[in-house]
Amino acid sequence: MKKILIIEDNLEVRENLEEILTLSNYEVTTAENGRLGVEKALKSTPDLIICDVMMPELDGFGVLHILSKKPQTADVPFIFLTAKAEKADMRKGMNLGADDYITKPFDDVELLDAVEMRLKKTERLRNIAANTEQGLSAFIDEARGYEALKTLSKEREKKSYRKKDLIFKESDYPRYLFFVVGGKIKIFKTNDDGKEFITEIRKGGEFFGFTDLISGQPYHESAATMEDSEILMIPKDDFVQLLYANKDVSTKLIRMMAANIAEREEQLLNLAYNSIRRRVADALIVLNERFQKEDKKAEISILRDDLASMVGTAKETVIRTLTDFKNEGNISIENGIISITNLQKLQNMPN
Repeated sequence: MKKILIIEDNLEVRENLEEILTLSNYEVTTAENGRLGVEKALKSTPDLIICDVMMPELDGFGVLHILSKKPQTADVPFIFLTAKAEKADMRKGMNLGADDYITKPFDDVELLDAVEMRLKKTERLRNIAANTEQGLSAFIDEARGYEALKTLSKEREKKSYRKKDLIFKESDYPRYLFFVVGGKIKIFKTNDDGKEFITEIRKGGEFFGFTDLISGQPYHESAATMEDSEILMIPKDDFVQLLYANKDVSTKLIRMMAANIAEREEQLLNLAYNSIRRRVADALIVLNERFQKEDKKAEISILRDDLASMVGTAKETVIRTLTDFKNEGNISIENGIISITNLQKLQNMPN
């Protein structure tokens, strides 16, 4: 049952809203002013918020401003309810991130249609990260429904790459957001001696290249394929429109960037403090997750040079460590393909 929070200072309107939504099988919570509404939203995250604009203590614009800054409520759909229909008020609400606007007086059908449409749209947007090309297309097509995105380009170039092909290199200027349709991509830095250090591996259903695209600076890393791959290329202008006009897009992107930062921090800590054996074990665990396909055991197909670049050591050291792991029964190696046979032991590898 979907939870809806009503923030409305008028008792009659509040009770009317509550009755209509309760009879329509929604779980309803109410608050008589903006301050209490914020407290209730943060205490128990609703699926949708209906909020009056003009209220004592804290108006609807203030409520939206506060909740849009909180991680637990930033992507909760927000519908303004007001007796004022001036365009300036509507524009201000939409600029703050409101999803819809209902003017009083309203009828039951109008209210329920707005609630149902917003909940369904939000559900689709959240589920679109089904990590498929179709999901990405649906995500962008869904965004077309917003007025600001009507000019979004329908043309999205797709390119096929062979194993070891370079997608972009350090100092190139970003022109696309990349989405992996199939295959695996390594993101890496190169030192003055030409030695690589792999910082990320991206697989089907994942984005890459967005950090430099947002900063507007040349790439500070390079990207190349680890196997035959297919990449969807979203033009920069389309991406920027999505980013600034759709809070669902920006929220998703912020979460991806936060996850990337956490991965980098963990990687730096491993390099600084962990032994070679532990670093190789951690790299295999990451690759095991990346190469996993449904319920099948992951088969890790990776060049030993690339594995050494992930670990930050020489290829010969990696090969010796893999041999030790194989002799200890932690992994098996057949025709160069690595399979983990004792995941728990790798996870508990001492520093």
